[in-house]
Amino acid sequence: MGGYPDAGLLIDAIVALVALEAIGLVAARRLFGRGPSSASSIANCAAGAALLMALRAAIGDAPFAVVALWLLAALLANVVDVALRWRGPDSCAAARPLSSSSALSPERSRV
Repeated sequence: MGGYPDAGLLIDAIVALVALEAIGLVAARRLFGRGPSSASSIANCAAGAALLMALRAAIGDAPFAVVALWLLAALLANVVDVALRWRGPDSCAAARPLSSSSALSPERSRV
């Protein structure tokens, strides 16, 4: 890896942390029913991991095609993430519990 002998190991460790982040976000979503959708969290973390892999490939003197493929993977994961988030917060309203203030609002109390 050029002049950075430990850079590959460092990037691998960061990719592992990104994977743990994805697992944590999905677990939090399942436990609490709040936050970004699991698919969006996975797509977001996949985009970051693909960028890190592109960096690792570039530092490791990999062929340009390998770097370009990792960058393409990051782009596709980012497009998926944006498409999932574009729907807005109302797309997962059924999974969100009502807060006490919204449960007591006048619109909800009418029969």
